[in-house]
Amino acid sequence: MDPLSYSIATPCLGLPMLFAGQAQKEVTVNEALVAIDFLLGNGVEGVISAPPAAPAVGMAWIVGAAATGVFAGHSDDIAGWTEGGWRFIRASQGMQFYDRAAAAVRYYMNGWSIISAPNAAVGGGTIDLEARACIAALIEGLQQIGIISST
Repeated sequence: MDPLSYSIATPCLGLPMLFAGQAQKEVTVNEALVAIDFLLGNGVEGVISAPPAAPAVGMAWIVGAAATGVFAGHSDDIAGWTEGGWRFIRASQGMQFYDRAAAAVRYYMNGWSIISAPNAAVGGGTIDLEARACIAALIEGLQQIGIISST
């Protein structure tokens, strides 16, 4: 019989796992709870490349390109400020957060994006063609963020 093998982190979100006989389990559990809190809070303050001067506990940002300071090496991660300092959560495909600064939902698909509204159809003799193009752009946007299937 093969011995049981345990991972050190959950497969989807990378949350830390407990081990039998582990000392100070509360540290591991608390780290997982902090990560879950940021992920389920479902909101970020915006996208920044340098740590803010005075973050409040519970605030989170998407780390932008050319990150500096403690953000260096964490581009595209979620950076959350806690009582113990910065916590970083690696972005994964399909992740979505409400960006308060942009007043829009950002989604991660090989990088963070915001779906732009399609151009509105305007008057003239080609209204039907413009309406079709507008509807096609709307459908494409809904497919990109996973609201509707592309099949």
